Amino acid sequence: MRICSVARSPLAKLSTANKCFTSSATTHFGFQTVPLDQKQDLVKQVFQNVADSYDVMNDVMSVGVHRYWKDELLRLTHVESIARAVRRQAHENRMQNSQVDLPMLNILDVAGGTGDIAFRLFEAAQCQERAKSSGMDEIAITVCDINPDMLRVGQQRAIERFGLYSSKSLKFVQGNAQDLIDVCQDETYDLYTIAFGLRNVTDTDAALREAFRVLKPGGRFMCLEFSHVESHLFKQVYDWYSFLIIPYLGQLVANDRASYQYLVESIRQFDTQQKLLERMHRAGFTSVSYTNYTHGIVAIHQGWKPL
Repeated sequence: MRICSVARSPLAKLSTANKCFTSSATTHFGFQTVPLDQKQDLVKQVFQNVADSYDVMNDVMSVGVHRYWKDELLRLTHVESIARAVRRQAHENRMQNSQVDLPMLNILDVAGGTGDIAFRLFEAAQCQERAKSSGMDEIAITVCDINPDMLRVGQQRAIERFGLYSSKSLKFVQGNAQDLIDVCQDETYDLYTIAFGLRNVTDTDAALREAFRVLKPGGRFMCLEFSHVESHLFKQVYDWYSFLIIPYLGQLVANDRASYQYLVESIRQFDTQQKLLERMHRAGFTSVSYTNYTHGIVAIHQGWKPL
């Protein structure tokens, strides 16, 4: 297949301008068509560019609403009550001199480099004191991200927030959502979360299959992602804000219009709510469902690995 890709501002600095290439497999990078094997590097460059301003821009772009969406993801995990039950069972096992295999609740947060989701889970499960003392805990949270710059920001935030960035209850690892074989063994995790990361993966189906592989039987997959607005009137307002205001804010706050133009476009290219459900089914998940928030700007999808 002969493809001629004409780069246009503001994405020109993220891709090869006015370049023709030969490829048998292509995918989208925002609204552009790029060779399949180039997308990962292009996305990596975006997040290298935005890593240091990522959390500030989330607040600016969403007027703080992203915090509510992430709190809702946390609420739906029920981690706080599950953690209490796990620790109570571990205590009873110790009282009976029974073996306690740690961790008893193992959580993987993928594409979570800056720690926003992991830190919520960490606090809800009340891991702080154990992490600061012996480090031994019945609950372990692993933050996995492909981008070392995002992980660097997350580790620094963990130091500032908790006085640590690596313990037996919280650790950071570099890994690709599409291929976690080097960092995650089969059937290891009870809960897999991914927030605002799945749409940036080159092969969504591969990432879902990896999520299924690393979850224990009965484990739960949860994805918070931008989705598709259902109201026609609200969609017009949302599109105006997305394409005119967000890139401008990216330039103003982060001095990077191009990366935020891509992020806006990537949302429009991602699956509808129903399409993602179908992908989850094909990956093997059961009892799949989704919940819309803010008129469908985001949705939380969830499913279980069968016992």
